[in-house]
Amino acid sequence: MRSITVADASGLWDGAVSGVANFKLITEPSDLQDLARDLKKADVIAFDTEADSFYHYFDKTCLIQVSTREEAWLIDPLALGDADALAPLGPIFADPKIRILFHAAEYDIFILKRDYGFTFTNLFDTMLSAQLLGYPAVGLAALVERHFGIRPPKDEQKSDWSRRPLTEKQLEYAVTDVYYLIKLSEMLEEELKEKNRLGWAQHEFLTLVGREWPEREFDTLGYLKIKGAKLLDSVSLAVLRELYLVRDRRAREIDRPPFKVLGNRTLLELAREHPTEKSDLVRIKGVTELIVRRTGDDLLRAIEKGLEKPHGPIPKQVNANARRRMDRQMERRLEKLKTWRTPRSKELKIDPGVLAPNACLEAISIANPGSPEDLAEIPEVKTWFAESFGPEVLTLIQSDKNASETEGPPAAKPRKRSSGARKQRRRKASSSSANKDSAEVAGAKDPE
Repeated sequence: MRSITVADASGLWDGAVSGVANFKLITEPSDLQDLARDLKKADVIAFDTEADSFYHYFDKTCLIQVSTREEAWLIDPLALGDADALAPLGPIFADPKIRILFHAAEYDIFILKRDYGFTFTNLFDTMLSAQLLGYPAVGLAALVERHFGIRPPKDEQKSDWSRRPLTEKQLEYAVTDVYYLIKLSEMLEEELKEKNRLGWAQHEFLTLVGREWPEREFDTLGYLKIKGAKLLDSVSLAVLRELYLVRDRRAREIDRPPFKVLGNRTLLELAREHPTEKSDLVRIKGVTELIVRRTGDDLLRAIEKGLEKPHGPIPKQVNANARRRMDRQMERRLEKLKTWRTPRSKELKIDPGVLAPNACLEAISIANPGSPEDLAEIPEVKTWFAESFGPEVLTLIQSDKNASETEGPPAAKPRKRSSGARKQRRRKASSSSANKDSAEVAGAKDPE
């Protein structure tokens, strides 16, 4: 058993020395099996993960932190070997009698499902809870400081967790991430109960554990998302596309994130300037002599290929978050919903985007639900929102419908006449101006 000194938080762990977290580093399959047997006896377990996406193209789970009320463990998946070695944890995550705690669980659940096929049932997420409570800052460090008056270490947030051996500072940072989590979750749960929002949180947790992520695929149109790409001319855009593809191939070869091969700004500058000699490459900010030696030929070939054939029309990308086309009535409903959301969120002391994101309000405006069942069937509408605020939303929409029916159909616009017809009418009106009655008649015929 090893000990790490952490910020003083007396009473968080029974039996732990104040300010000292005892933990065991798990590197052997037999030790993990023993741990799994012990964890089955717990009612609540805090977890966290560390991955290496900041340093590798093919990211992986590098560390799993575990804490009960009494002890903590750091599980080293890299030392344990293949994914099957982590199998003893599967029944723990899936056990409905054990509450599984995470802070900002989305990425943790994603990589644990992806790398090991784990499933989850009884989840509690402290970040989601803090959002639903309307906290201004929901990071773990901010919550720990708020509730315990302690500032946890932050200097290992961008650490390379794939390197071994792990340093003492990395171990301290890792165990601190779960050291406070159980007590914190209990405090947040009490607040959720007091504000009658625990049901909201539980709906969020159920949605998260049921989520499935598609297989990771390379986005061949990702170059269009680079800031400034769509301002390029067709030749430079074609060059950018080829450079983007070369960068990704190189990133795969050396297992590095693409941005660590060449930054987006460098790609954009290369596309604008499209140098054709190695001596010109180094004049571009971000292109070093080392890059020229290793990938200079590939970059020049990509530039040459882009110059040969200018880019065609920019393809329309399917974006699930893109705003859908609305007619006038839909726009009016959306404005009413936004007008309702602003004071409601202030009253609840919750961020408007947490109460009802724009995508949710837009979907409601388009669907124009007429009943609670219709509202609940809209994919963008969360269950807790439909249950708690559905009657208000439906009343608002119904009032909009009644107003539309009272107003009747919009008035027809005056028919536009040709300029020749207008000139002819003006001549007629001018010739009749001497006669008062004729002028009145002319005015009646020419309302313009």
